[in-house]
Amino acid sequence: MYDWLDGYLRAMPGAEHDYKIEWRWDRYKVRGKLFAVLCCPGPEYKVYGGHPLVNLKCDPRLAEGLRAQYPEILPGFYCDKRTWIAVLLDGAMPGGALRELCGLSYRLAVERLPKYVQRELDIERFLI
Repeated sequence: MYDWLDGYLRAMPGAEHDYKIEWRWDRYKVRGKLFAVLCCPGPEYKVYGGHPLVNLKCDPRLAEGLRAQYPEILPGFYCDKRTWIAVLLDGAMPGGALRELCGLSYRLAVERLPKYVQRELDIERFLI
């Protein structure tokens, strides 16, 4: 359903991709800062189990509102449940909203980088 997601995450300025074989996670980072994870937890993980999902960084206040608005948004899977959200990819999440959440997650990771790195990445042009 979201065939574009991997390419979209990889296209962000400075994005790095790796695969954590032990966890079966596709991880997306910018200069070593994690901003997204694609995975499909096993059935033992209760509400997350058997669902492909993307973990994204999120402002805690925004995360609460998003979880109330979209049933496919849960607290982050295997991450800080206050600052990460998990979006179930087999739900009805609108593609445009998911793109915005990916951009927000990326921006939150980049904001933690030194200013000179932020300028090198030229993210303002990307996030307009």
